[in-house]
Amino acid sequence: MTLNKFEGTGIAIITPFLDNGDVDFDSLHKLVDFQITNGVNYLVVLGTTGEAATLSKDEKAAVINAIIETNNNRVPLVVGFGGNNTREVVEQINQFNSFDKIDAILSVAPYYNKPSQEGIFQHYKEIASASPVPVIIYNVPGRTGVNINADTTIRIANELNNVIAVKEASGNMEQIMQIIKDKPDHFMLISGDDALTYPMIQLGASGVISVIGNAFPNEFSSMVTQALERKSEALQTHYHFFDIIKAIFEEGNPAGVKAILHQKEIILNNLRLPLVPVSESLYKKLHNLKEEINSMA
Repeated sequence: MTLNKFEGTGIAIITPFLDNGDVDFDSLHKLVDFQITNGVNYLVVLGTTGEAATLSKDEKAAVINAIIETNNNRVPLVVGFGGNNTREVVEQINQFNSFDKIDAILSVAPYYNKPSQEGIFQHYKEIASASPVPVIIYNVPGRTGVNINADTTIRIANELNNVIAVKEASGNMEQIMQIIKDKPDHFMLISGDDALTYPMIQLGASGVISVIGNAFPNEFSSMVTQALERKSEALQTHYHFFDIIKAIFEEGNPAGVKAILHQKEIILNNLRLPLVPVSESLYKKLHNLKEEINSMA
């Protein structure tokens, strides 16, 4: 398996909904094509941005199958398998029957329970043992209430051969640098924060799993490629995106990026409770910022 399939820009794909709350599969097909034809490197399915927490088991399976079908082996696929019940996550992995059609799984740190670092390691040990495809761990303490510290990430990288990367969304640059400094060569650090992607790549990150890329796949993936190639244009593009990246998270994710996708007539502006669409004032602000990005293209 080559690790470079997960370098560059991965997209944490949103899940579109119809006005009646059902999954909008027509828009999902359109969105997947929009990503792939605009040069993204891989897709991440059923993450936080995909509102996976509000999807039923049957809906999750249908979303995965729809994306597999539309993708048609054009780019690598990563599917989210995470939770705070280790046994249940392992059971979900054991029951999944499409591993021949995906390339890795993404597994978020166990939330709410607040396990120790040893508990986190043992959690991932069980998941790595169960998964027939590589595992990307996901550290997002702002959501989970627990941080996977640098020592634990390095231990996972060294001891669990099936774990190939960490998606780091801690925002802790000292921790990020420690991981990059001490990780084995085969292990990648991937940005989980759009706003920090450029500086993280300069420090040695392999790319990003992006939210804003849903709406601007060509522009944002071009910035990531430029940054990986150490081209000076990347810094200017980074700052072009700075304000809109901040804005899409003002009223929660994925409400902000869904508003932009609605403005682009790719999806309807629907979310599932407890998430709601952005306010009218933010919707207008995002429209204006979108137009600024378009004028720079």
